[in-house]
Amino acid sequence: MKKICFYNNKNIISERLKKIREESGLSQSNLAAKLQTMNVNIDQQMISKIEKNNRQVTDYELACICKCLSVTPNDLLNFSNMEF
Repeated sequence: MKKICFYNNKNIISERLKKIREESGLSQSNLAAKLQTMNVNIDQQMISKIEKNNRQVTDYELACICKCLSVTPNDLLNFSNMEF
């Protein structure tokens, strides 16, 4: 299987996800539990991997994470700080 990376990153939401999650007062386990109620199979360890930039995020997962955190995809993607 081919590894997909963008400037050595597996995802581009890692830093913003952690910041927004912590600002929302949610633990990784709390976020995982919310996602599981939406039938998204992500556990606390997977949230940790996403935040450490060790796991990719699908578009469906991104949409559900945004819903759980009450943010928009742009809030997590934060393209303004990225260099292309």
